[in-house]
Amino acid sequence: MEHAVQQFIQNRTFDEIQVGDFAQLVRTLKPEDIHLFAVMSGDVNPTHVDPEFARSSQFREVVGHSMWGSTLISTVLGTEFPGPGTVYVSQGLNFWRPITIGDTLTITVTCHEKYEHNHHIVFDCLAVNQDGLKVIDGTAEVLAPTEKIKRTRVNLPEVHISDRELRYSHLLSVSSGLSPIPIAVAHPCDAESLRGPIQAARAGLVEPILVGPEAKIRAVAEEHDIDIRGFRIVDVPHSHAAAEAAVALCRDGGAEALMKGSLHTDELMSAVISKEGGLRTARRISHVFLADVPTYPHPLMITDAAINIEPSLETKVDIIQNAIDLAHVLGLAEPKVAILSAVETVTPKIRSTIEAAALCKMADRGQIKGGLLDGPLAFDNAVSLVAAKTKGIRSAVAGNADILVVPDLESGNMVAKQLEYLADALMAGVVLGARVPIVLTSRADTAETRAASCAIVQLMAHRKREAMLG
Repeated sequence: MEHAVQQFIQNRTFDEIQVGDFAQLVRTLKPEDIHLFAVMSGDVNPTHVDPEFARSSQFREVVGHSMWGSTLISTVLGTEFPGPGTVYVSQGLNFWRPITIGDTLTITVTCHEKYEHNHHIVFDCLAVNQDGLKVIDGTAEVLAPTEKIKRTRVNLPEVHISDRELRYSHLLSVSSGLSPIPIAVAHPCDAESLRGPIQAARAGLVEPILVGPEAKIRAVAEEHDIDIRGFRIVDVPHSHAAAEAAVALCRDGGAEALMKGSLHTDELMSAVISKEGGLRTARRISHVFLADVPTYPHPLMITDAAINIEPSLETKVDIIQNAIDLAHVLGLAEPKVAILSAVETVTPKIRSTIEAAALCKMADRGQIKGGLLDGPLAFDNAVSLVAAKTKGIRSAVAGNADILVVPDLESGNMVAKQLEYLADALMAGVVLGARVPIVLTSRADTAETRAASCAIVQLMAHRKREAMLG
């Protein structure tokens, strides 16, 4: 257990400290500690910050900076024992074993010797891990304070580490080790919609088939220095024809996924839901955003924020089941599903609360399978344990939701875009319920967002292959 934070910080003077007196501090190494120490110090040794390199090193995993442990000794000396007014004179340390993520260090600083003539004190310093094994030992000499000091503890600002590159790599890793799948890209006729599938191809996720006016695609590639050599192009005259041709490729088995390019969503989805040549199944088609939010402990799915404008109760059943099925593909055995509304109580004045209660009961009766549902829940209750506890909500879902089911497209779109633009969330978007998964992103989305979405559909396509073989 770590020390409780005291309201005041005060020292122990030279005269108050006796040989054999000691103080302790307990601290657990977290991933963000490593990142913050690296940013602060500039020490980006790959042993500490590169998981792939670390796996090939002698330790076989990322380890913390050795000096992170030594700073905990400094923390004891500077804040408690002796505390404020202490001046470092020297420090000698030995490092016996690495500190790995999750290790809990107990720091013990013991008075070894005092010098009356200059008020110096020599301390023995020891750090052991949760197994009682010695990690660091040594000695520190300080000039101890001679006057009593008591100060109000300064409240430090919160620090959040947001490593977009690391989070982006994590999104791509969901399909690590799988072979690329053929994906039909409808009308990739601007820089981002062309760069996205090409970037995904370079990452080994997909084999893009570029469907659109060939001259326009090549002109965009040349203008923005995008290398499309070796990629198949299906030449069609305009965006409407591109949507139909890309859908036909998926319907006929020429592609295992579909990707929106620079055409309007309505244009693509009209071809998808066409009764004669589309990709419809018995399941209602819906959209899921997968969001990596820096301030949330795990990925968050938001549905439906792009397809169904004002879904009925029956449609919401399919929307939820689609999202649960995707969660299973992503490795969540029983995803926690929060059905959102403006309030957490059922009231006839708000239709979404009535439908939330009905959906939960439908799950109890087996009409929705594979997830743990609760609702209605307001947004704060769905994602914050503190908010849920404050309002007296007892639920396995509240405060820890994996899936957010929004009342309608407008609210869902606002939630998703707010997370992306105000909370620095990384977003991936996919359409479910069709014969093949569909990458459906905004025309304003980056190539990275499109590539991350490709990783999800690649994983889905492989799971579909396995199901057909099994």
